[in-house]
Parts: sequence; structure tokens; C-alpha cells
Amino acid sequence: MRKVKIFKCQGNSLLLWWKVRNPLRIACNFVLIYAARFLPSLALKNFFYRLCGAKIGKNVAFGLGATLDIFFPELIEVEDGAIVGYNTVILTHEFLQGSFRIGKVKIGKGAMVGANCTILPGVQIGEGASISAMSLVNKDVPPKQVWGGVPAKCIR
Repeated sequence: MRKVKIFKCQGNSLLLWWKVRNPLRIACNFVLIYAARFLPSLALKNFFYRLCGAKIGKNVAFGLGATLDIFFPELIEVEDGAIVGYNTVILTHEFLQGSFRIGKVKIGKGAMVGANCTILPGVQIGEGASISAMSLVNKDVPPKQVWGGVPAKCIR
């Protein structure tokens, strides 16, 4: 079950983004996260993500173009030995009509997320789980299972 906080508002919540988070904080996060997307050094990427508040374990590898949420990167935890594939997006917020949601994302120890995936707020990916490329992860993935698709489902 997704563990998200829902905040109600009138109309298009994206128009109120500046009330959700300090614009200066978002600007700093943006610079660090978008610089990290294209750095060849995995250690430097992890350092930049940690500066933004993300909890990144040891021996974690982010592929080229992987993007963390710029609004709430401190709600992201990637445990030891996990791999996040090329161009994957990890979101901890969703702006919607009439509301917005925030939720923690946790990627377990030794998990693998394939290329071009999107992980939505409130999702936990279990230890040793695998997510196939081009998947939309909108619910929790149990440990050691293989999931894929849009939306992601257990495939093995």
C-alpha cells in the first residue's frame, strides 16, 4: 500500500509549487541533481545526491540520466548495492488537480531498477527485487521478485 500524504487545494496544484517548498531550496536541489545526471563518476553522483538529503547507501550505482525528485530528495532512500538504471525517474511528489501528494521512496539492498523506469511516491522496492526497463512502479514490490510493465506487475 502506498504511504502518501495528500494535501487538498483549489484547482491546479502545480501553480502553487512555490508554496510547497522554498524556491531557493528547489533551485539548489535542481543544480545538484541535474549536474549529477551527467557526471561519469558514480561516487560524485552519490555525493551530490547526499548533499540534497537523499539517503544513498554504499556501492549504489545510478545510470546516466537518472533523476531524483527535486522537491523532496530527502524522502528517497537507496540501500547498499542497488542499481538505478539509465534515465530512470524517482518521484516523491505528485501535483494533481485539487491536491498534491508526497511520499517516501525506498529501494532495497541489492535491488535493480532497469532503464527508463518511473517510480511514484510512497513506493518501496524490496531487497533483491528487479524492475524491468520501461516500467511504471506505482505500488510496493516484494523482495526478490521480478516486476515489469505499465503499471508494473509481478512477472516472475
